[in-house]
Amino acid sequence: MSRVARVAAGVSFPSGQPVARPFSWTRWSYVTVTLILMAMVVRGFWPSYFGPLLKGGLSRPWIIHLHGAIFSGWMLLLLAQVSLVSARRVGMHRRLGAVGVVYGALVLTIGLVVSFVAPVLHVRAGEWTRDRAAGFLLLPLVDMVLFAGFFGAAIAYRKRPEIHKRLILAATVALAFAAVARMSFESPVVFLLVWLSPLLVAMAFDVFSRQRVHPVHFINMAIMAVAFVRIFFMESEGWLKVGRALLALFV
Repeated sequence: MSRVARVAAGVSFPSGQPVARPFSWTRWSYVTVTLILMAMVVRGFWPSYFGPLLKGGLSRPWIIHLHGAIFSGWMLLLLAQVSLVSARRVGMHRRLGAVGVVYGALVLTIGLVVSFVAPVLHVRAGEWTRDRAAGFLLLPLVDMVLFAGFFGAAIAYRKRPEIHKRLILAATVALAFAAVARMSFESPVVFLLVWLSPLLVAMAFDVFSRQRVHPVHFINMAIMAVAFVRIFFMESEGWLKVGRALLALFV
């Protein structure tokens, strides 16, 4: 084996000293994107949840705390998975992936439950009108549809890592919509760009490392852009009729 090949493979030389691989942003790109996602979630939920929680002044029903713990756990699981791949621990990544499938189903289940619980609690507390709750319902339900679609596709393509990892990223970006919505951007365009910023960063890494963007990113972006339009239909009479009917099952 040539010296160049041995360096690339990380093989030790006769001296017994292993050859260190130089740090590569390309190799650790998905760790970087995941950290950006985590920062978005913390920033979005800090004023209403994480900040008061750390100060001990947050009073929420147990289901809301469970929801927060499970969704935070998803972010930590994603960080662990992309870190394992970046560290070339693919075997461990696949074993943990089996747990991830079950955990993803749990994320979807608790997400659907809280999609209804949160607006119902606001209505019962007299904080929201039924129409406001019905309009809000459109946001988390679409989040869950997006997550289910991307996550399901990621499972189907788990043996094709280049597609799989981009679908998992999209599924997590879908979950981050709620965090970005709490940042209160006045411009819908700014809101959209911030929400999709992890995908945009991942696409930039594609250009840097592959000289082209993987087609899956374009599909994911198109789906996200279409789903974003929901914010303009929250108060439409067509949706409010659906939202009222759904809430009538609980309120």
